[in-house]
Amino acid sequence: MIKEPISELEGKNIALVAMGQSQIDYHLARTHSLTFDEVWAVNAMVGVLPDVDRAFILDPMSRFLDTEDAGSMTAMMRNRLPQIQYPIYTCELDDRVPSAEEFPLSALVADLGCAYFSNTVAYAIAFALWNKVSHLTVFGVDFTYKGNMHFAEAGRACCEFWLAKCMDQKIEIAVAPRSNLLDTDVETQYKLYGYHRLDDPFITYIKEDKMQVCKWSEVEKEKQEFIGMIG
Repeated sequence: MIKEPISELEGKNIALVAMGQSQIDYHLARTHSLTFDEVWAVNAMVGVLPDVDRAFILDPMSRFLDTEDAGSMTAMMRNRLPQIQYPIYTCELDDRVPSAEEFPLSALVADLGCAYFSNTVAYAIAFALWNKVSHLTVFGVDFTYKGNMHFAEAGRACCEFWLAKCMDQKIEIAVAPRSNLLDTDVETQYKLYGYHRLDDPFITYIKEDKMQVCKWSEVEKEKQEFIGMIG
């Protein structure tokens, strides 16, 4: 079992890929030559991604190997799990999955002083924080979808909590464009509640690594000036 942070992970650029629809943005990113130091897979993404370095499956392996609780993923996971050669962080070792490793729960909780974990993705984000990575890009972590307002998966608050803790430690966080995590898929002029009701809404943007605020009209003016220059 890992008892302390992995030194070679410090300062690394990590892609975390889960099973939500915004995983598509990961494949598009790779298509357009975006690279990462490591790729971390969540649950069934171990059966999809060809370039995984670590996986997080916090359910015991027996859930996939001995039951049908994983539904349509069961057959794929039964076939894939015994073959995997990279570390799979989980809650319990199983001889049938040689690459399974116990998640460093005790050491991580002692160091970070928090044990709020309501889903597998949250463990992975906390693992990134514990190992002091420099960049974490999150794909496939969606929870709700604009096309189905009556459906929501539990766990969004827990993930956003850990992402906030990462940001406090100056870890650069990015979220897949089509994900609603951190309201990423909300249109820019509607992100600031209250201000979004103004005729000229205030928006936020990053300039020289600092968060800035301006009016939407200022952005539109610059946009039109730019179009005029290239037109």
